[in-house]
Amino acid sequence: MALFVAALAIWFIVRVVEVLLLVFIAVLCAVYLSAITDLLERRFGVKRWIGLASAVVATVAAVVGIGALLVPPVIDQTQALISGLPQTLTKIQNVLAAWARQYPVLFPTELANPASGLVGGLIDAAAGFLRGSILPYATAGGKLFIESVSVVVMALYLARQPQLYRDGVLSLFPPKYRPLGARVLDDAGATLRAWVVGQLLAMMILAALTALGLWALDVPYWLAFGIFTGLVAVVPFFGTLVSTLLPALFVIESGDWVRVVAVILLGVAVHVAEANVVVPRIMQHRVSLPPVLTIASVLIMGTLIGVAGLVVAVPVLAVTTVFVRHVVQGAWYGDVGALEPAVLRTTERRLGADRREAAVTPVRTKTSA
Repeated sequence: MALFVAALAIWFIVRVVEVLLLVFIAVLCAVYLSAITDLLERRFGVKRWIGLASAVVATVAAVVGIGALLVPPVIDQTQALISGLPQTLTKIQNVLAAWARQYPVLFPTELANPASGLVGGLIDAAAGFLRGSILPYATAGGKLFIESVSVVVMALYLARQPQLYRDGVLSLFPPKYRPLGARVLDDAGATLRAWVVGQLLAMMILAALTALGLWALDVPYWLAFGIFTGLVAVVPFFGTLVSTLLPALFVIESGDWVRVVAVILLGVAVHVAEANVVVPRIMQHRVSLPPVLTIASVLIMGTLIGVAGLVVAVPVLAVTTVFVRHVVQGAWYGDVGALEPAVLRTTERRLGADRREAAVTPVRTKTSA
């Protein structure tokens, strides 16, 4: 019977995975709105519905304002990029062929053949992946509209009464497991809040720094590449790789190795600064996840769900890590250290916890002995 119930649950989850994805996106939106609402409620004593309405109005106004400033030049640069793409690809291929002919090691490769179409093939493959992943969403029409409205409405309800839904989830647990469930939900909520707020601010700063750097290096379509860098920063590692190499690819046509290397170094420097300076400064707490698990999560979610899976891969991994450490390590294995906030810790608390654990370990050993 247990195996049958488990198989039925897995079948049900597979069938409704798209709905679960929409619910999770609504939770992320609700976490963002709740962060602003809680701040207004705590600092200024406003009622929750007024704080939530203010958060929604401020968000819409910010999006409209930024869009009014950036969308027209981004559209112009994107259209110019697309219209001149065939000539640009031809120039890039010719420059790469000229460089390859100068070095005997590269001469036997396809790079030395200006008619190989290697660069164009790579661009077409990437464009084909994007078309296959995004086009179904873009052509969904009414379905996309209904799902978007559903996400917004669910997010508003969740942000309006988060305690109601938290208590509802806890009521599904047996009474003896409700304290554990409360710890998991609180830790997961704090982790998601840190990730959402920190990620949004980091994306804006990353886009601004990249755009300014590319403009200073006289890279074509610098604003479009800057916005693109900020958007793809939500996908760890792969977004960094693409946003660093793509502008450099369009500089190759100039035939200047120094500019190409400078653009690559700019991308590396901006992302290193974002990871080691910007994010720790923005986030009061850091969402600490192992890099290998992060990359594996992005690959798995992208394979299972597509582009939407790439966006939610990191928060899904964060919630999963909270669950595993609290339930598996803490409740099942009895690891007391796992009951500390697992993913979300301040640097001071992390160091303090490590020192306390190091100080208590000899005492535990002596007592057990």
